[in-house]
Amino acid sequence: MTPDHPRLALFEPEERTFSALPACDHYSGVEPRMRKSLALQAELGPVFDVTLDGEDGAPVGGEVEHAQLTAELVNSAANRWGRVGARVQPVEHRRFDEVVDLLVQQAGARLAYLVIPKLRGAAELQRATDKIDAACRRHGLARAIPLHALVETHGALREVQALAAHPRVESLSFGLMDFVSAHGGAIPAEAMSATGQFEHPLVLRAKLEIAAACHGHAKTPSHCVVTEFSDTAALKAAATQACRRLGYTRMWSIHPAQIRPIVEAFAPSADELALAIDLIGAAQAAHWAPIRHRHGGQDRLHDRASYRYYWQLIERAERSAAAGGPALPPALRAAWFG
Repeated sequence: MTPDHPRLALFEPEERTFSALPACDHYSGVEPRMRKSLALQAELGPVFDVTLDGEDGAPVGGEVEHAQLTAELVNSAANRWGRVGARVQPVEHRRFDEVVDLLVQQAGARLAYLVIPKLRGAAELQRATDKIDAACRRHGLARAIPLHALVETHGALREVQALAAHPRVESLSFGLMDFVSAHGGAIPAEAMSATGQFEHPLVLRAKLEIAAACHGHAKTPSHCVVTEFSDTAALKAAATQACRRLGYTRMWSIHPAQIRPIVEAFAPSADELALAIDLIGAAQAAHWAPIRHRHGGQDRLHDRASYRYYWQLIERAERSAAAGGPALPPALRAAWFG
């Protein structure tokens, strides 16, 4: 990168180390679907992550065997892009240590992340981290495996700032179904629907606190599922609200048909991208000094604060282009992204 590259010119060194995750996190826990998910990822590229699900996917009593399958898939040629993670059991589960040990020993070098569910607070997150790191030391793995934490209990929501601040966590996800169930019927079932989850005050509060905590600590907030997987319109509306209104930059998918709509909803529009390209080009020509920029019939003043916003929009477009989002012109893509 040259010194006037947007990422070098507009961000402090510590800000440049933050790596944004793909906009879609696709969960799959049954072997045929796990293999199909990896095949689709190999075809589309790393525009979505695949999380091989050992919590809901593993049969009771078969957790270790399921972890063995997960390790084999992570290590296989089907993991073409290195963007495959795994959800393990809660840290209090009797098989947690065995599952973690197997995954670290056999696939630790290639796991993109591990997802820790059912956390009741920061102490449990630290306990899970210590167990994972101990397994890494035991098997001579030098890298620190990134962790994703699920916020789906009252305790986790109370301590969401501490969870987001944990140095090993790169993403927090909202567990809608377990969160609603934890209220003992006080929240109606409609609050788990594609529309109701954006209307009930307690659910909305949880979503906003998670998003705010993540952004405050430079972590990725990941939005919950939409279970009406055959209702594309409902999914698109939910993904758009999560992105545009609640500040989420990532969302779960539980069916392959949900992947493209989620990626598209989280990508900038063609008009937004055109404005960002024009503005960043003008700012770069002005050596990042404040400028007056005309768009949509209006003159607006811009400086480094808005330049950062529009550059991040360009980065989002670059990450989503392979899945059908608006693409940068080839010359600019080569100049900005090599």
